[in-house]
Amino acid sequence: MSNPTSRPTSTSPSKARPVMIVAGVAAAAVLLGVVSYTATKPSSPGAAGSSAVAEVSADPSAGVHPELEAYARRDAADGLAMGRADAPVVLVEYADFKCGYCGKFARDTEPALVRRYVANGTLRIEWRNFPIFGEESEAVARASWAAGRQGRFWEFHKAAYAEGAKEKGFGRERLAALAKEAGVPDAARFAKDAEGAAAREAVRRDQEEGYALGATSTPSFLVNGRPIAGAQPLETFTEAIEAAAKSAAAKGRP
Repeated sequence: MSNPTSRPTSTSPSKARPVMIVAGVAAAAVLLGVVSYTATKPSSPGAAGSSAVAEVSADPSAGVHPELEAYARRDAADGLAMGRADAPVVLVEYADFKCGYCGKFARDTEPALVRRYVANGTLRIEWRNFPIFGEESEAVARASWAAGRQGRFWEFHKAAYAEGAKEKGFGRERLAALAKEAGVPDAARFAKDAEGAAAREAVRRDQEEGYALGATSTPSFLVNGRPIAGAQPLETFTEAIEAAAKSAAAKGRP
């Protein structure tokens, strides 16, 4: 089975250096990197199949690191999030639009999670731009943020992750075409926002957050403080979400 994560061919030292983490999270700084290896390492000699599925225990607290729950921003005005800001479960996704496995998750898994959990108020999904594949990754990340400024991030996300979309590249004209496909109403504002300082700062913030957590490949996720690495099967996410919802209910959360 293929490794369900994508990694850059090279990473600049300035981007790879983890930034300072808030108190209480430092001990977990390399956690996603460790989980990424555990979730995608080859099977041991003689073992059947692959160990490419992240382990999810029936124990709702297993694998959960409470200090990582703080990475859920729960900002009701966040244009790169969907679902109730006070949802009991938050899935934070660190991803790159040039990542094939991120596209697989976006097409094959995420829509089912939206129908099953976002629609009934159980789940909130928060996107983090984590561009690791060079200049085009950075450009499309900024463009997605710009689309979000006009309330069309998820439509842009769908267009950019459509089958065969990344093979067309993410040059300036292509980004404008994706914005039009996504229904972004003001093309001139979109183009200006995508090249502005605010977009660069927003992407930098997300990217440094991912590196601080030790993420080295895409996609990487947190589900109420539980790390999941790679485009894992739907069942991995449903089990993690159900466990997180059960735990939240036990703590008296909505």
